[in-house]
Amino acid sequence: MSVAMDLETILTASVPLTVPLLFAGLGEYVAQRAGTFNLSVEGMMLSGAFAAAYGASASGSPIVGLLCGIAAGLAVAFVHANLSHRLQLNTYVVGLSLNILVLGVTNYMLSTTVLDIPATGTMRIPLLADLPIVGKAFFIHPWIVYLLPLLVIGIWRVRRSRLGLEIRAAGDDPVAGDLTGIDVNARRRLALMFCGVCSGVGGAYLSVYQSGSFTSGMTAGRGYIVIAAVIFGGWMLRGLIGACFAFGIAQGLQLALPAIGYSVSPELLAASPYLLALVSLAVLGARSKRPLALGHPFEPAR
Repeated sequence: MSVAMDLETILTASVPLTVPLLFAGLGEYVAQRAGTFNLSVEGMMLSGAFAAAYGASASGSPIVGLLCGIAAGLAVAFVHANLSHRLQLNTYVVGLSLNILVLGVTNYMLSTTVLDIPATGTMRIPLLADLPIVGKAFFIHPWIVYLLPLLVIGIWRVRRSRLGLEIRAAGDDPVAGDLTGIDVNARRRLALMFCGVCSGVGGAYLSVYQSGSFTSGMTAGRGYIVIAAVIFGGWMLRGLIGACFAFGIAQGLQLALPAIGYSVSPELLAASPYLLALVSLAVLGARSKRPLALGHPFEPAR
């Protein structure tokens, strides 16, 4: 094979695996900018994946499945937000507990439910889909994938608005924000809710639009990879996008390298995204660009 064909194969395998990371990653980025180190993103994605599969199977409509996935991710976010930012429980404990709870509930529901998820088609963007190397990889996907550019633009615009500045103040200097009249914990709850919506969409994409099935623990640690991607990207929007693509390519190589004739240990390929996540956490976890109050609870003075 030529280099161009090899690159096209790698991109075609990697981009679909990057999509759920980007959806959940954009939500986690907003949550962390608001000061919440959101470990429950894994549970949000997994609950969204199961609810979407169940909703699509019961209704025969992928759109209904997507809405169910969003509702499930939002429900996990609602619980986390209120336990952490109303009752002031430890956000790390809450996040891990929710992940374990969602895994148990979805496993039980899966054992008592027969899922028949309807097929979803792809949307081919005229002209762009015919481009060499990138056409097939980026411009032939289910319609839900094309929401990502709109989501990125929306976050970029909002971050410079009053609401965006208030969310960033909640993560960087909650005391000063509180003194200026910002309800810090309300902004943190709002950011977590947004993360729940995005993660629910990412989970729905996994089960309904990508694989057409639901399996036990099918998110397979993607939520933790998303957390690493936010850190790896330096808590910047463009950095997050680049990090998600890096992790997606690391996953895609498991499929692409054997297809183009390279023999690499499958165990090493399977472990590579998680090794990359560990390295990014160890090397970049202390970068100065992180929100200064990330993970710190806040109790208003008044």
